Amino acid sequence: MKPNVLSSFNAWMAVVLLFPVALLNYLDRQIFSTMKTSMMADMPSIGTDEQFGALMGVFLIIYGVFSPVGGYLADRFNRRWTVIGSLGVWSLVTWLTGHAHDYGEMWWARAAMGVSEACYIPAALALIADFHTGPTRSRAVGIHQAGIYAGIALGGLGGFIAESAYGWRAAFNWFGLAGVLYALVLVALLRDPPRPAATAGAAAPSLTPWSAAKSLLCLGSFLVLVLYFTLPALPGWLMKNWLPTILADTFHLGQGKAGINATLWITCASLAGVLGGGALADRWMRVTPRGRIFTSALGMTLMIPALFGVGYAPTLGVAIVFLILFGLGWGFFDCNNMPILCQIVRPELRATGYGLMNLVSITAGGLFTAKIGALRDAGVNPAIIFSFCGLAAAVSVALVLCIRPRQIREVNA
Repeated sequence: MKPNVLSSFNAWMAVVLLFPVALLNYLDRQIFSTMKTSMMADMPSIGTDEQFGALMGVFLIIYGVFSPVGGYLADRFNRRWTVIGSLGVWSLVTWLTGHAHDYGEMWWARAAMGVSEACYIPAALALIADFHTGPTRSRAVGIHQAGIYAGIALGGLGGFIAESAYGWRAAFNWFGLAGVLYALVLVALLRDPPRPAATAGAAAPSLTPWSAAKSLLCLGSFLVLVLYFTLPALPGWLMKNWLPTILADTFHLGQGKAGINATLWITCASLAGVLGGGALADRWMRVTPRGRIFTSALGMTLMIPALFGVGYAPTLGVAIVFLILFGLGWGFFDCNNMPILCQIVRPELRATGYGLMNLVSITAGGLFTAKIGALRDAGVNPAIIFSFCGLAAAVSVALVLCIRPRQIREVNA
């Protein structure tokens, strides 16, 4: 096989191999919430919704805090082995989750899961970016991100498994075993990407955590990107954590119907968005080096009317139309964050950079999620909350358009 053909084969093979890992990571998050009733019935020590919420909360806190650590490990040592190690730990923790017998054991299992998943996303996206240095980068990231939405969709089956004769524990046992077996597949087939010239030799391993953070935080465009990455997290977490409740209250829906409408439309539209947005961004890059920035800005622009529309929708049907528009815009945004990061940050800092972005975004999202609960208790109209998120999206458009790509040396760039 010719060198260029082999290089292209390995680049796309990496995306294919990482797709199931992204799926498993988000499948775990979704089935945990969809199996809530069965887990609480089986473990009375969980006791209340507040304690169950704490189990989900500790995952997010640990995931956010350890994201820069996982990113640094991928930059400092080896991205391939960081991905494989993350999946190995994920598999063990998933299996242990199925064997937890009280609230304390489950709390530690969710905390450990936060560590394992924090090591995956920064390393995986940086590895894909190393393979796809030119006109296929956004498409490659978009296909990988599609695995996330496939995992969310499949996670909706968790309730059916929990109510079956197998029970909720079986699901965690099955997926834990699947993770172990798939880790062996990655060991055999996943290859290391070609290291860019900028990181050849000993330069990358010499970076300390402090010097890596300092190099990133001294870049104005990186700070703008962090803020741009964070503001859309506010409507993102609103949709993930509160939309089922808001739809149920606003349109007088049952829990099941509200849950389906809150997840199905956004997930399907986001899946289309990451695939279409990736292809559009790569084509736009042929015209201007700001093609990915423009595509992401377009996605954020679609989210502005979508958020106002959901907030003021007079019927469920109208709300669904705007939820689809939101999901499409979110997909355009989601598939271009790492590619834009690659235009402003050196290759040896990208996983660390994405980890820092995750830290700030998830922290802000967690605080906003709690604030929404307080606003609901105070009787604030949901339309006001959605309008605030629409304004945040408008500010985000202005922010991303302020980012200026830099000349970054890469192989085949």
